[in-house]
Amino acid sequence: MKNIDTEQEYRKQINQEGLTVGIFTTTWCPDCKRLDMFIDEITQEHQDKQWFTIDRDKFPEISEEQTVMGIPSLLVFKNGEKIAHLHSANAKTPEAVNEFLNDL
Repeated sequence: MKNIDTEQEYRKQINQEGLTVGIFTTTWCPDCKRLDMFIDEITQEHQDKQWFTIDRDKFPEISEEQTVMGIPSLLVFKNGEKIAHLHSANAKTPEAVNEFLNDL
């Protein structure tokens, strides 16, 4: 999974033709740590998608642009457009994340 370090990397990631899943997170978030415990398994099951993580605290303007109010949040992009958003309250279990991804 790619870790985003610049806004240019972010723009390049979301503008791909296929589905790209961005995980908005931070280093201090307990729910993000919980997500870390099972997200690798999920990315293996969904290898048809590109994956990246972005630190909401390092990129507050991008988080605001994408209406990321809680973390972790999973956003799905295609051709630069956000097509789905799994808000933090619903991203707490592997089952919830898989259901969200399977419904795309």
